[in-house]
Amino acid sequence: LAQGGYLRSPLRPPCCGRGGYRVQGAMFKAFTPEEVSGQNQVKSSVQRGIKQRILEVYPRLENVIKDIWPKDGSMVIAKCKDHVTMIVVDKVPLFWQHRDGPWLPTLRLLHKYPTAMPMVRVDKGAIKFVLRGASVMCPGLTSAGGRMEDLEIGTCVQVLAEGTVHACAVGVLTMSTDDIRKINKGVCIDHMHYLDDGLWRCLELN
Repeated sequence: LAQGGYLRSPLRPPCCGRGGYRVQGAMFKAFTPEEVSGQNQVKSSVQRGIKQRILEVYPRLENVIKDIWPKDGSMVIAKCKDHVTMIVVDKVPLFWQHRDGPWLPTLRLLHKYPTAMPMVRVDKGAIKFVLRGASVMCPGLTSAGGRMEDLEIGTCVQVLAEGTVHACAVGVLTMSTDDIRKINKGVCIDHMHYLDDGLWRCLELN
């Protein structure tokens, strides 16, 4: 477990290009509901297993998981392109997963429960890049306007922008925050879902 009780899912840091940010790592930049190839109901035992894995990663949701995911709610697994899977409850996307990676919450869910996951903050100069779907680079967190908790590689994080109170993105740390401070270059958060991307605009999946 990573610090704070969060389940680690180590990822190999991706190669980074020139410049401060790269427009890669966006999981839902052009996503539309038409990209869902299938929706499958799953057994109660499978649902319990998925719910338990989510609570292992996000223990702060323990007291509200019944509100998020009612026992009598209609839950399906939606399969999307690029090896993305979604948990949909009563037609509303709640969590998503890339391949066998960790489950991450949608931003709409996170805005309802903003303490659910660890937080990092990027400086004002990084905001426009994050909102284009760019992976976050180390200098965006280590500058005067940035902020980090002490977290391990593979931790799922919410990304706030300097001067704001709600997350503008979620992603996965590709290096520990200790290494971010020491190395201070390259990509440090990838696998991004951000405000106004295709998933944000998808209120329901019918």
